[in-house]
Amino acid sequence: MKSLLRVKKGLGRVLSVAGALGLATILSGCGAAGEDDVIVLRVANWEEYIDEGDWDEEEAVEFSDGTVICPEKPLYEDFEDWYYETYGQRVQVEYSTFGTNEELYNQLTIGDVYDIACPSEYMIMKMLREGMLTPYSQEFRDPEKEENYYVKGVSPYIAQVYETLSIDGLSVNDYAAGYMWGTLGIVYNPEEVTAEQANSWSILLDEDLSRRITIKDSVRDAYFSAVSICYRDVIMSQGFQESDSYGDMLYEVLNRTDQETVDRVQAILSDIKDNVYSFETDAGKADMVTGKVIANQQWSGDAVYTMDQAEEDDFELCYAVPEESTNLWFDGWVLLTEGLSEDARKQQAAEAFVNYLSMPESAVRNMTYIGYTSVISGGEDDKVFEFVENTYSADPEEEDEEDLVEYDISYFFGEDRDAVLLTTEDQTRRQLFAQYPSEDVVRRSAVMACFDKEGNERINRMWTNVRCFTLKKWVQKTFK
Repeated sequence: MKSLLRVKKGLGRVLSVAGALGLATILSGCGAAGEDDVIVLRVANWEEYIDEGDWDEEEAVEFSDGTVICPEKPLYEDFEDWYYETYGQRVQVEYSTFGTNEELYNQLTIGDVYDIACPSEYMIMKMLREGMLTPYSQEFRDPEKEENYYVKGVSPYIAQVYETLSIDGLSVNDYAAGYMWGTLGIVYNPEEVTAEQANSWSILLDEDLSRRITIKDSVRDAYFSAVSICYRDVIMSQGFQESDSYGDMLYEVLNRTDQETVDRVQAILSDIKDNVYSFETDAGKADMVTGKVIANQQWSGDAVYTMDQAEEDDFELCYAVPEESTNLWFDGWVLLTEGLSEDARKQQAAEAFVNYLSMPESAVRNMTYIGYTSVISGGEDDKVFEFVENTYSADPEEEDEEDLVEYDISYFFGEDRDAVLLTTEDQTRRQLFAQYPSEDVVRRSAVMACFDKEGNERINRMWTNVRCFTLKKWVQKTFK
C-alpha cells in the first residue's frame, strides 16, 4: 500500500500569472469593459493550499478510465486555459495567500481587495454577519449544467453540514462553497505515548509528558480543546451521550463564551502552558519528525504530512481524535462584495473557478499535493474514490489476514456507493483515519461558531492573560 500524498512549499506571497498576455493586456483587463478584455480575478487562499504543478513522471496518478494526472502548471493557471476554452473569454488570476483567518480579515479591512477568498467556518460566518459576502447565483446551484462540478460532486455529508449552518437568518450554504475539511486531534509517537493517553484532550495536562508536547498557538483551537477538558464530565455523561439532541448540545457546550466558562478555560490553559513544550503554529510537524516532542495538537491535514515525513525516516506516528470532541473545520470559497462590485462577468468567473477546483481531477491534484481532504466526493464520477482506494486499500495476497480490517467511509461518498475499504489495521489510526475520520468521530464533532462581540472580547482578554508570562513564571520555567 503506497501513499501518494506529498506537500510542496508554496510561495507565500502574491502570484501574478501574466502568461503570454503581457502587462498592457492585464492593465486593460482590470475592469470588464469590452468583449475582448481580460477579466482579472483576484483570489486569496491559504499558503501552500493549492497544487502548484511541476510533478515528476513517477508522481503521476492514473485512473482506470485512462486518465493520467501529471500537471506541469499550477492549478489556477490551468483554470485560465479551461475558462477560455469553455467560455471564450480570457481570465487572468491574481493569486495571493494569507497565513491566518485574522490576517485575511485584517487585509480586507485595511483596503486590500479580492474577488474570492477561502476563509474557515467561523470567519465565513463573521464576514457574512458583517455584510462582506455576495451569495452564489442560482445558476451555480443548477445540477443540470455541465460545468457545475461543485453542486454535482460535493460530498453529501459536507453539503448537509453547510445546509445546517446559519447566522442572523442567513444560510452559510448560500454564501460559501466548500474546499477542504477535517478534524482537530493529536499526532503522537506510539512508542512513547499510549493510545489511551492520546484519546483525551487531558493529554495536554499530562505531567508524564511535561515539556514533550506542543499545542497550537491559535486562540480558537486552544480554546476548543480547553472547553472540552472543562466540560468533560458533562460531555461524557451517559445522559448527554444518549440524548436525541446530542449534536446540538455538543455544539452549544463547545461554543460557550460566558464569563464563568472563559475564566475556567483560562485556568486550564495556564496549566497547559506550564506543561507543554511550546505553543506553535507550524513547528510542531518538524518537532514530531525529529523527536523533539512526542505529541502535538494538530489539524488532520498537517497530521497526514507529519506521518508521511516520519515514514520517510522509517518510524511510525499515529493520529488520535479525543473521545470528548473534535472541531469539524472546513475552509470554503466566498464571493467578496467589494471586489465583485456587482460585475456579473467577474462573478461568473469566480463561480467557474470554484467549479474548476471541484472537478474530480482537480480535487485529486490538490489532495495529492497538499495532503488535506477535499470536500469533493465526485458524485457519479469515480475518480476521487478510486484515488482513495488505490492509496489506502491493502492487497489480501500481500498482507496477513489478521492485519486487515474493513473501513467504511460511505457517509462521505453517499449511499449510492459501496465505500468500504479493505485496509491494514494501522490505517485506522494513521493517514486514512486522518483524511477520512470514522463515523463515530464525525458524530462527536462540532463546528466553531462565530462568537458575538462580547464573547470575542472575553476570549481575547483571556488569551492575552494566558500568553503573557510574568517574570516569575518565566524564571521558573526557564530554570526548572
